[in-house]
Amino acid sequence: MAETLPLLQEKMEPTNRTFMSARHSPKGSRPQAIAHRGYRAAFPENTMAAFKGAVKVGAHAIETDIHLTKDGVVVLSHVRCPSRPAILSYKYRFDVTQDPTLQRCFGKKDRIIDLEWREIESLRTIQAPGEPMPRLKDLLKYLSEPGLEDIWVLLDIKTDNNADDVMRLIARTLKEGSPLRPWSERILLGFWIPQYLPLCTKYLPNYRTTHIGYSIPYARQFLKEPGVSFNMLQQSMVGPLGNKFLRDLKAAERSIFLWTVNDEERMRWCVMKEVDGVITDDPLKFLEISRNYNGERCRLPASQYGFAIWINIMATLFGFIHRFRKSKGSHRRQAIAHR
Repeated sequence: MAETLPLLQEKMEPTNRTFMSARHSPKGSRPQAIAHRGYRAAFPENTMAAFKGAVKVGAHAIETDIHLTKDGVVVLSHVRCPSRPAILSYKYRFDVTQDPTLQRCFGKKDRIIDLEWREIESLRTIQAPGEPMPRLKDLLKYLSEPGLEDIWVLLDIKTDNNADDVMRLIARTLKEGSPLRPWSERILLGFWIPQYLPLCTKYLPNYRTTHIGYSIPYARQFLKEPGVSFNMLQQSMVGPLGNKFLRDLKAAERSIFLWTVNDEERMRWCVMKEVDGVITDDPLKFLEISRNYNGERCRLPASQYGFAIWINIMATLFGFIHRFRKSKGSHRRQAIAHR
């Protein structure tokens, strides 16, 4: 696919940002509090307890991770993509948890994709009080309750599943429910790589999408795609490169969320930058910081500016190497097929 061509097969008109936009307050624009894997600071992550805890403390939205079981059940759990670059394990403290299996959260050395739902539903988190892994349908059922119509969900769709399968099954799950407010006005589809964007259009054409990433040069390709918002690593957005990208997003009327922000000074920085949402393990702390912010100037450590440049350069280099290897592998398979 040529780089100059849109990634979407059917061009969508830019959608209004409504539920994704920063909220207005007497003190000005304030980012929404988006609970990272639920209220992770107080509950086992990606569990119904964490989701309900986030809602209880006032989070505007829930961020969660999508995977498929061997028998096609859409579940919520964090298992990383195996191809995630090593640059994200740098000394800076941000969440890039390495999760090739269920070991960290559930004490089981298996991948979700290798287990059927019946083998997973009896598991309990290592972290007390021992919570089960929810399905997407469980979260949707909870959010269908009266009074929760304004809570929305950012789905981080992991790339270690078959892309067509996962989008088809997410769509099927969303069509099973009957919420008071349509899911298309409450669900944001998060994708890491371009291949998922046409599938979002194919299976869920009326749903909004957001690119999840940490490289500004890589993210810029999605600016030509109408309606795509951006969910970026906060540390990569510091400095001139990040400031320019933020200005361009504002000019294009695109929403911007930043992950994963747990430090108080970086929370204030996000409020100062007037981003649309902050993804955090502690939505209660962020809401307090946001409420008490009075326009003071925030200055992050100088080291973070250097790191922002470094991570964008390294992410771009990694992307080039990954595409080269993929292309080389494709040519090798074609050569074998023609023998």
